[in-house]
Order: sequence, then C-alpha cells, then structure tokens
Amino acid sequence: MPVENIDILINAGWLIPVVPRNTVLRNCSIAIDKGKIIALLPSAEAQLRYNGQQNYNLPDSLLIPGLINAHAHAAMSLLRGYADDQPLHTWLNESIWPAENRWVSEEFVFDGAELAIAEMLLGGTTCFSDMYFFPDQTASAARSTGIKCQLAFPILEFPSAWARNADEYIHKGLALRDEYRDDSHISIAFGPHAPYTVNDPALEKIATLAGELDAAIHIHLHESATEIEQSLSDYGLRPIERLHKLGLLTPLSQCVHMTQLIDSDIALLAESGSHVIHCPESNLKLGSGFCPIEPLQKAGINIALGTDGAASNNDLNLLGEARTAALIAKGLSGKPDLLPAHEALELATINGARALGIDEQTGSIEVGKAADLVAIDLANIASQPLYNAFSQLIYTDSASHVSHTWVDGKLLVENGQLLNIDQVELINKAQAWQKKIAAER
Repeated sequence: MPVENIDILINAGWLIPVVPRNTVLRNCSIAIDKGKIIALLPSAEAQLRYNGQQNYNLPDSLLIPGLINAHAHAAMSLLRGYADDQPLHTWLNESIWPAENRWVSEEFVFDGAELAIAEMLLGGTTCFSDMYFFPDQTASAARSTGIKCQLAFPILEFPSAWARNADEYIHKGLALRDEYRDDSHISIAFGPHAPYTVNDPALEKIATLAGELDAAIHIHLHESATEIEQSLSDYGLRPIERLHKLGLLTPLSQCVHMTQLIDSDIALLAESGSHVIHCPESNLKLGSGFCPIEPLQKAGINIALGTDGAASNNDLNLLGEARTAALIAKGLSGKPDLLPAHEALELATINGARALGIDEQTGSIEVGKAADLVAIDLANIASQPLYNAFSQLIYTDSASHVSHTWVDGKLLVENGQLLNIDQVELINKAQAWQKKIAAER
C-alpha cells in the first residue's frame, strides 16, 4: 500500500475517543486531512501508511476530544472576583447588574471574551456556548482566535447597553443570525435570560420564531428556590411548567442550572427531549443547590456541562468542572460508582455536542469528525503513577497540563502557549479594566 500524504499525523501514548464509551487506546495515532479525522489506528501502522506534513510525537501525552463548555458568559471574565460570597439574587441585583450597567460596552465584551477564550483554549475547551450582551463582539473574538461557539443572544424585558426591550433584543439577535448563517464555527441561538426576566408574550414569540427557524433556545431555569417560589406566586405554575405551556420545551431547548427539580419537572424534560446544562461550581458558590444527576440519567435526559461565567465560578476550567460534578453526584447519592470518570468526561464532550446539536461534527474522536483535539502531558509529578487514564484525567488537575489544542486541525495552543493571542497584551488589557472598575466602586 503506497504511503498517503496528509496534513497532520499525531502519535500519542494514550487516547480516549469517548465513542465507543469507556475506551482507552495505547500508542495510537490520529491522521488528519483538511481539518477532519480520516483515520484512528496503532502508531506502528500509522508510520507505514501516512506521511504527515506536520507530525506530533507525544509519547507521554493523553489525547482527548476538544471539550465543550455548554454554558458561559465569556465577557464576565472581566468581573472575576468582583462580587463573591453573595446569594444569587443579591449578587445579580446589587452587584453584577449595576456593574454591567456602568461598564458593559462593545470594547468591554470583546476584551472580556478574548480573555475567556484564551483561558478556555489553554484548558482544552474548543467550543463554548455563550449568553451575553453585544454577542457580535464575542463572535468577533471567537473568529479571531479560532475557537467554535454557540452564541445565545440575550433577551430581557429591561434595557441594557445593547438593547431597550425584548423586541429589540430579538431583532438584533436575528440580524446576527443572518450574518453568521454560513459560518462553520459560529451558530446563533435564542437566549431568553430566565423565566423571571422575560414575560409571556416575549416567550411565546421566541417559541414561534425558534420553531420556524429550527433554532436552539438557551435559558437559565430552576436555578434557585426563590425562582420557584416567585413563579408559583405570580403564575401558579413552576417555571418549567410555564415554559412547557408556552411551547419553549423542545429537543432544541438547553435548560441551564436545573438545581430545583421534582419528579414532574424531570418528566417534562424527558417528554420534551430537552437538554440539561449542569454548572456545579457556580451553583455551589452561589448556594443555589444541586442538579440531581441520578434521576436525570435514569430518565434518559442528556446532561452537558458548563462553567457559567468567571464572575460566579471563578474559573473556566471544564475538566475541573467535570471533577466537581462527579464528586457531588457521589456525595449526594452516597454511591461512589455514580457518574464514574468516563461519564464525567462525556458530560464535557459528546453530551455537550448533543446539547448544541453538533454531535455529528465534534465531541468524540471518530473518523469523519472535525479534528477538535486536546493533548494532556502526563509526564509530571501529579500524574504519577498512572493506572487509569480516565481517573487521572478527571480526578487530578489535568487542565493545567494541557500542552496542545487543535480546532479543525488548526493548532491554537502548542507546548502550553497560545499561538493566536498575545498573552502579554491580553493581561495588560485585563489589568487596565480592573483599575478602571475598581476606581469607581
């Protein structure tokens, strides 16, 4: 068989494809051409079959699919540590929303999104879902850095620097959708902020438009006990019942947080085919409660993983989020075998891809999928000795050992360094924002 010339050949000591499940391959190679995975095979065989224009020999590294952060507010990285140790509604009403009213602008969003994207790429995230003002600026930052994203344009009843009312939020969001209609890296979704910030007429309009456009709906839902109490008082319905009545629960719905669930809520999720986005560290920090992993899994509901924004987490480390999710599930249930390491990784990869509707393109290392890949260096003290690659990946601080990140076969992080982002300039901009914001607190 003649040797085939290809763009990239990556040889690694360990490889976790995610599909098939709970599988670890040793001394394996990935052949990549035109941004796609064309073969997955033993390294000894790969050397005989392929000649890569670029070759990466990583015998001490673990290759995994690129991570998918299914919920973030990227620009809020500029408010990291600004308002900590407060209940959710105090945090929003007395700290975050006033700060956003004062500071959010096109420049703020671009700089904050770029800072977040840099952090995510360095931690192995190759795709993220975002909900924030000026989503066009987040799109510009994503395009300039090479990361993939779903942008859920925010919809609220009250004004912001980006729009005055729900109708204007929707109008601007639809214009953004038209602009990025043919972009392979950026998709646009509807982002009603929460049931308590959007009224029934606007929610009905969103349900109609999303149905006509076959577009995703990304919404904070059942995030706190206060939200449930307020909805029962105002509408006589739990928030998820209200959304179901208005037509917002579909297989394209992405329900974020979901810490306050009873059996009937879970039944509605299962019946509608909606997805749950679990943000364990933000929920813990804000004292919002726990997303019930075990009953959701038993009901067959897809669960993905998000970091939320850096203002409430305070990092964008999705592997760390997977670790926290696994530990919470075990601790709450009293079942140490619940959410084992390989399932925790699925939350951060293929399940995230399913939630965003891109699982045929990414989320696992399979022939025909995009070469969205991450290499983690295991030649360090914290990774020794290595008995189980899944365990090492999820239960140690493996994100700090990400050495390479590829998106569509394009190398964006090499030897732990960003290739498309000036790190010094980025830090300087973040520090300049900190000085301006702190000076007016």
